[in-house]
Amino acid sequence: MSNTSFHELNANKVILIASDLLMICIAFSLTIMAAHYFHPTYSFCIISAATLFFTFLVVLLISLLCLGLYNEKLRENNQGIALRIFVAILITYGVSGVLLQGVADKQCPAFMTVYLTASTFMLITACRISIQRYGFTNISINRVLVIGAGRRASIIQNSMRRKSDRNGFEIVGFVPTEGDEQFQLHNETIISLSLKNENSLEAFVNHHRVDEIVVAVDERRNTLSLDVFFHLKQSGTKITDIIDFVERETGKVAIDHLDPSWMLYHNQQGRNRLRTLAYSLLNSAIAIAIALITLPLMIIAAIAIKIECGLRFPVIYSQERVGLRGRIFKIYKFTSMRLDAEKNGAQWASKEDPRVTKVGKIIRKFRVDELPQLYNVLRGDMYFVGPRPERPQFTKELCKSIPFYDQRLSVKPGLTGWAQLRYPYGSSEKDALEKLKFDLYYIRHRNLMFDLLILLKTSEIIIFGQGR
Repeated sequence: MSNTSFHELNANKVILIASDLLMICIAFSLTIMAAHYFHPTYSFCIISAATLFFTFLVVLLISLLCLGLYNEKLRENNQGIALRIFVAILITYGVSGVLLQGVADKQCPAFMTVYLTASTFMLITACRISIQRYGFTNISINRVLVIGAGRRASIIQNSMRRKSDRNGFEIVGFVPTEGDEQFQLHNETIISLSLKNENSLEAFVNHHRVDEIVVAVDERRNTLSLDVFFHLKQSGTKITDIIDFVERETGKVAIDHLDPSWMLYHNQQGRNRLRTLAYSLLNSAIAIAIALITLPLMIIAAIAIKIECGLRFPVIYSQERVGLRGRIFKIYKFTSMRLDAEKNGAQWASKEDPRVTKVGKIIRKFRVDELPQLYNVLRGDMYFVGPRPERPQFTKELCKSIPFYDQRLSVKPGLTGWAQLRYPYGSSEKDALEKLKFDLYYIRHRNLMFDLLILLKTSEIIIFGQGR
C-alpha cells in the first residue's frame, strides 16, 4: 500500500495549523487587554478565561478543517479564503456561546467572546492571505524527477494541470527512455540522461537536489538498470512508482493504467467482526442523533413539498440501489422531481435537470433530500461514509464498460464519500469513471479517522451548497 499523505498531516499543513494557533493566542491576548481598557471594572478570572480560550480554540480549528482551510491544494482567491474564515468564525461564535452558557456567564461576559471573535477573524484572515501571497506553505517542497516521458508519465500532466495541484512538490523534469510510447508532454522540462550510467543519474540527482524519483516508464524490460535505483535508494533518494505517486498527490487511483493484478494484491483489509459491529453501532448512534437534530428541517421540507406539488404528492420516494456485494436495497429520499421524471425509463440526473421541482432544487443543493437515508443507515443498508450506491440498471452496464467498477461493491455504500468531496457531480459514464478513481482510493485507505475527516469536510459542501 502506498504511503499516502493526501489526507494526513504534512509539513505544509503544520504551517497552516501553527499560524492559526499563533493568531488565536495573539487575539486572546488582545482581548484581555481590550477588556481591561474598555471595561476597567471587569474582574479577571483565570479559570473562566481559560475555559473561553480552549473552547473557542477547539471549535474554531474544527470549523476551519470542515471548511477546507487546511487543504493546501485549496483553489480559492483572497475573497474566497476570507469568506470561509468568516463562516468558520460565525460557527465558532454560535457554538462557543452555547457550550459556555451557564459555565462562566458572569466571570466571562459576552463582550469577551465578541472581542475574541472580531480580533481572531482579522488576524487569521490577514495571516492566511499573507501565507498564500508569499507562498509560505511551499517551504517544504519535494523535488521530483520523473523517469519516463510517454503515456504513463502523461498521467501527471493530465491529473495535475493547475498550480494548486502541485503544491508540496516540484517537477524537476522528465527523462525520456527507449521504452516510452510516443506521447507529447506540453510545457514540461525534458531532460536527456543515460539511465544505464549510474554516475550520470546520481550526479544529476545530487546536483539538482532531487528528493524523489518517480518511475513512469511504459516498457521496463531492457530499459532500466535496477542497480542504479537501488544505489540511489540506499543514498536516501525515494523511489516511487507513478501509480503510487499520483494516488498520493491527487487522492485517486489511476485505473486507466492499472493491470488486473494490482487490485488483487492491494485492498487486503481483513474481516473483523468486532470492528464491523462497533462501526455499525457507531453509525446507528450518529444516525439517531442527526435525525433528532434535523427533525424540524425535515418537517419544513415535507410541508414545502406539499405546498408546491399538492397534498397527494408523495413526500418521500424509494428507489432500488446496489449495495454491499451486489445486494439490492431500497434507498429513501425526499421527492425532488416530478412524478413523470422517468416516464421514458431510467436516466442519469444532470446538474440543471429540468425534471427537478423548485423546492427540489433547494433541498438537493443543501443535501436535505438525503436525510431520509438515515433510515437506511439504521437498517444497515448503508454507512455514513462510502461509495454512493448506484442504480442496478447503471451498475450492470458500468461493470461491463469500466474496469474494476465492481470493486465499489466490496464495501457498504455511504451517504457521503471521498468521491463526493473530490468530484462534486456525475451525470455520465465518463463521470462514473472519474468517481471510481476516488472510490478506489477510499477503499484502499479507509479507516475511522479518514471517515471522520470526510464527514467533517462534507459540511463544507453543505454550507456552500456545492456538489451533489
